[in-house]
Amino acid sequence: MDAQVQIRNRGYGIVVEPLHGLVTARRNGIILAQSTRAKVMYETRLTPAVYFPAEDVTAPLSGHTSLQTFCPFKGTASYRDILLPGDRVQNGVWAYEDAMPEAAAISGYIGFMPGAEAEFDLGRNKVEMPDYGNISGPVIDWLLRDAALVPAPEELTAALAEKLVEQGIHLSRLSVMAWSLHPMIAGKNYIWQRKTGEVTTYAPSYEIHDHPAYQNSPLRHVSNGLGGVRHRLGSCCSDDAFPILEDLRKEGATDYVAMPLRFSDGRINVLTLTSDHPNGFSTANLGLIFECSDVIARYYEIFMQRENAQSLLETYVGRRTGARVLGGEIRRGDGDEIDAAIMFCDLRGSTRLEEELGRQDYIALLNQFFETASTIVHDHGGEVLKFIGDAVLAVFPAGSDPEKARAQALDSARAIIARLEEIAGEEDGHRCEAAIGIAYGRVTYGNVGSRERLDFTVIGQAANIAARLGDYGKTVNHPVVVSCDILSDPSQGIPLGAVSLHNVSQPVTCYALAARTEPQAAAE
Repeated sequence: MDAQVQIRNRGYGIVVEPLHGLVTARRNGIILAQSTRAKVMYETRLTPAVYFPAEDVTAPLSGHTSLQTFCPFKGTASYRDILLPGDRVQNGVWAYEDAMPEAAAISGYIGFMPGAEAEFDLGRNKVEMPDYGNISGPVIDWLLRDAALVPAPEELTAALAEKLVEQGIHLSRLSVMAWSLHPMIAGKNYIWQRKTGEVTTYAPSYEIHDHPAYQNSPLRHVSNGLGGVRHRLGSCCSDDAFPILEDLRKEGATDYVAMPLRFSDGRINVLTLTSDHPNGFSTANLGLIFECSDVIARYYEIFMQRENAQSLLETYVGRRTGARVLGGEIRRGDGDEIDAAIMFCDLRGSTRLEEELGRQDYIALLNQFFETASTIVHDHGGEVLKFIGDAVLAVFPAGSDPEKARAQALDSARAIIARLEEIAGEEDGHRCEAAIGIAYGRVTYGNVGSRERLDFTVIGQAANIAARLGDYGKTVNHPVVVSCDILSDPSQGIPLGAVSLHNVSQPVTCYALAARTEPQAAAE
């Protein structure tokens, strides 16, 4: 008898057919199962699978193992080991003990994993792979052509949802959780809702991983590789349902699916689908999305890689520098000559602090110092180029307004000193002091280094002088020392005269920055 079925519907589908007569499964000559009630399942794209009633499986089986997998059409599969003399086949069989309606005919039946290497004697049955043809249509056509032109993930999310609705899928909500490589943001969650037609983007911090709402959520379940999730919500949710499902049910949802979107590096992201149609999603609905999921994942991977590249560059080399690198300045020697105020901000007494505090507390203090200096520099229009040991190198490009750049550098220095004083007075605060040098001049702003390892930095006399002025300030006990061309009004500083600096050919006339008075602080 020919048990092959003819696939009439080119959409994704599941068909279960009975096998006639005696069907036997063996491993190395040992009978594993034998039944006259075996069935074969044809599922789009998959090899036909033979299932046996549980009572007709003769091989000894273990209890349920920890492995579970999920299929949006069949439900959650549980696994057992096959226990043969001297031969244990781990997770050798699986069963959908409470299968979805689309696969109800195999509910409680046992199937053998490919790793079990079972040989099937089908008797007079003939089981062959059906000709599924090509599942195509407007959604896939759009993904293969027009979707590539969508410029942003928010727009892609909205367009994808709208295409699925056009295809007759009763979609009320769609979300994509894409994890990122960002020092502060765990990822991006794009949520489309039919009632507004708009996409809302959330960027949770890494604290999300410890939040109770996430701990008991489909997002965590799928992201941790535990398989997908599907719940028919109906009038109430089951006891094992995730809390968010009850919230969706109260809003009128009837069906919920969360499935993995796998990136090429192995990270598992999450696509969720919610329907408010009385019948929820059909097998063809979910099958279409399932067929497209890898392509959808690649689009989001491209967007996230672009965001990751930008965020990592901004994190490690600064916003302006990162933009220049992404803009193509990636070769040794690429760069510009610019006029800029250069700040070198060094943590004083670093060796003593490490000895007093211990390594971990010292690292925490150093991070606090860097955070303070970086935030203030950025707030005043500058950019931190790099951290050098326990020092910060920052640049304030002049552009068409040199006075503004000088003022930004001066204001940053004042604010850093003031903030460090505030921190020292806080509960559990440690006193740390900065030595700041500021100089102005023409520098080369670009790539230097070897062919394999580049550094985007500033090279020039102003950078050298700024570092040396900071060192000089330590010897005369002034926290901020600036070259004479930084101060528009010399009365703002304490004259230190022409100072000979290490590796600077000519003496540099410099000033110590006068402490800010209370009236000045109030006026600002």
